[in-house]
Amino acid sequence: MKKTIITVGKFLFFLAIGLFFIWIFMRNLTAEEKKEILQSFRQANYWWIFLSMGLGILSHIGRTLRWKMLIEPMGYNPRFRNVFFSVFIGYFANLALPRLGEISRCGVLTKYEKIPFQKSFGTVVTERAVDLLTFIILFFINLALQFNKVHLYIEEKIYRPLSEKFSNSLVDNYFLIGFLAILLFGIFFLFFFRRKVAHAKVYLKIKEFIFGFIEGLKSLTKIKRPWLFVFYSIFIWLLYFVMTYVVFSCLPETKSLSLIAGFAVFIFASIGIIVVQGGIGIYPAIVAETLFIYNIAEPKGYAMGWLLWTGQTVMIIVAGLISLTLLPMLNRTNNGKT
Repeated sequence: MKKTIITVGKFLFFLAIGLFFIWIFMRNLTAEEKKEILQSFRQANYWWIFLSMGLGILSHIGRTLRWKMLIEPMGYNPRFRNVFFSVFIGYFANLALPRLGEISRCGVLTKYEKIPFQKSFGTVVTERAVDLLTFIILFFINLALQFNKVHLYIEEKIYRPLSEKFSNSLVDNYFLIGFLAILLFGIFFLFFFRRKVAHAKVYLKIKEFIFGFIEGLKSLTKIKRPWLFVFYSIFIWLLYFVMTYVVFSCLPETKSLSLIAGFAVFIFASIGIIVVQGGIGIYPAIVAETLFIYNIAEPKGYAMGWLLWTGQTVMIIVAGLISLTLLPMLNRTNNGKT
């Protein structure tokens, strides 16, 4: 009962964060701008979203093949369909709670392929390590490509509004003093409480994550065909980008945007999925703010954000439900009662 309450509490917490971001963005829109968003939904060409969903499924085929490569060196050869279904079940579960997807898809392989949970979970850690490293590299590439526009955005949306309320010197001093105060407090805290910090749960979890990340990368040396693993990784992330960019063709205002603009939206919006479970609320807001850099009005950018988020989320939900239905049916003859 206690675990159920905690699980429901976590779900409601992340849902509340998403609704909060929706409220934050929508409260500043006028009635006319809200009407413009609804109009964008009506005039959108949804065939491009269906194409994006198809590309998303294709990317998960690549993820399935890559995961099989990590499992096979341990002496297991799981069936493609079970691994594929488990991947979608994992993404489906992640919409509810963080890390639930990793547990779910490893549980599927334990049940239907008799792969020990600890071993399959280790390969998931490796996968996450590779994806995190890839995202970090792409993030800094994106910053280098978007430096001037990001600087202009900060100037217009953050620094200039603050400057209107305070003098420039006061703002500069405010940030400088605040930064130094936080830095000194951090040094003081770590020095005097270093022994307690070393045993704190947060510290231990961070330490465990870092060591798990490193061990995950080390396990890549056991792969028989590393070049194929690299190909699958590039294939996955390339399709992630393309499935974002093609949706721009839904609306007249965004269909002429460049590949660089699509890359910026893809990278920055991905942060929203990391910050809030499933990206609800914050994903469309980040898309709108990113497209603002490319002179797309916020209502149109927000509509595009919802079109992107809805397409990806519907694809995961539908594929996840289908996977949950077909998995026991297709494995009944091999596993007896399900």
